[in-house]
Amino acid sequence: MNTKRKAELMDMLCACDSVCSSSKYFEDLQNLGQYLKYDEDFINIADFGTSIASVERLIILNSLKEKDRCVCELEAILNKSQSTISHHLRKLERADLIKSWKKGSYTYYGLKREKLQLFLKILNKVFNSAE
Repeated sequence: MNTKRKAELMDMLCACDSVCSSSKYFEDLQNLGQYLKYDEDFINIADFGTSIASVERLIILNSLKEKDRCVCELEAILNKSQSTISHHLRKLERADLIKSWKKGSYTYYGLKREKLQLFLKILNKVFNSAE
């Protein structure tokens, strides 16, 4: 951040929050930002958010909560091509939200409920701790 913008922010901090020592408060805010940027829970939340940041992937996850499914079932549910489904499945597998296994010539997918529960627990911990 350039010096001019830092000075402007420190002036605004004095006005908006009645902070007497704007330089100390500014430093505290900067430290908070750095801490949160590298906080493991925040990194996990960001990874989780990225992995589910698609309506198609949310539909896949929701479909798998009922039962394990093969790719052809997911194609029918989403009305999308096999390659599109595979793309979404890879992202969900990389996030460790689903598992896959071969059964004959078909690949089946299922939820990793414990991983979903872990992410929900992290979200709850981070965003409910202020209460």
